[in-house]
Amino acid sequence: MTKRDVIVPLDIPDVRVLRTEFGEKNELIIVVESTKGGVRCRKCGQWINKLHGQDEWVTIRHLPAFGRPSYLRYRPKRYQCGNCEGQPSTTEKLDWHESNSPHSFAYDEHILVQLINSTMEDVSIKETISYDSVLGTLERGVEATVDWSSYIELEVLGLDEIALKKGHRDYVTLVTVRKENGDIHLLGVLSGRTKDEIIDFLRFMPEKLRKTVKTVCCDLWEGFIEAVRQEIPEAQIVVDRFHVSRHYREAADDVRKNELQRLKKELPTEQYKKLKGSLWAFRKNINDLTSEEKSALNLFFRLAPSAKKSISVTRTSHCNF
Repeated sequence: MTKRDVIVPLDIPDVRVLRTEFGEKNELIIVVESTKGGVRCRKCGQWINKLHGQDEWVTIRHLPAFGRPSYLRYRPKRYQCGNCEGQPSTTEKLDWHESNSPHSFAYDEHILVQLINSTMEDVSIKETISYDSVLGTLERGVEATVDWSSYIELEVLGLDEIALKKGHRDYVTLVTVRKENGDIHLLGVLSGRTKDEIIDFLRFMPEKLRKTVKTVCCDLWEGFIEAVRQEIPEAQIVVDRFHVSRHYREAADDVRKNELQRLKKELPTEQYKKLKGSLWAFRKNINDLTSEEKSALNLFFRLAPSAKKSISVTRTSHCNF
């Protein structure tokens, strides 16, 4: 490792940055130590501050910095109790990291927010972490509690379903809030997506905060919509444009398939071969098409005007609702 001087502001409590390093893959490693100065004894519960030693080094993933992955590296401190028999030691519990987790709390929340309108595979690739790491973040998030005292009003609430495992109908629900500056904050991760589970969470909200919800953004899942209508009837329900666009694309693709099947029966073989390449051209952004793809797509649209109409609707559906 090579050492360089880098100033990194850390938005985590009771921490002192000792040094920063760059690893073999040019990742940023921030070596820190806790400044809490003590811990409550695991037996008697009294505050103790007699340092007894330190555990082995721990390295965990933290928020990206300077466009690259960053890691926090620290040694957990142990404190000895002089009041209990045998003078047992207690390892301090940090406010920004759960023991045995490979991520800081801040990075877990970052991953959960990245999952909105995305897939676990996509987030795994973009963040250069394993699929199991993303799954672990979701599972840890289900146990999280909400600190309602940090919110004055909610205004825009988001409900997003995430499939836990590929090929399984096993879902969790991310509940988020969008701040005035556009930042998205995670409120909670629910263990399912049923109407009753959403209702329970909405009822769990302090009534004062629930009354500040003006808009709820979600997909077309009826459990979300019915729960919101029942518990926050004054809130406007906005269907997430990502999901609307997906339904438009699926419908347009059905039209494309049906039209190609029809043309395959009606056209001479040589003329039908000219449509080769229209499949991916149909799905791509119009500005990304090659000349060959444009030619195949234009021919397809001349022969199947209903397909042209369906793709036009799809491309104009990317709008705010």
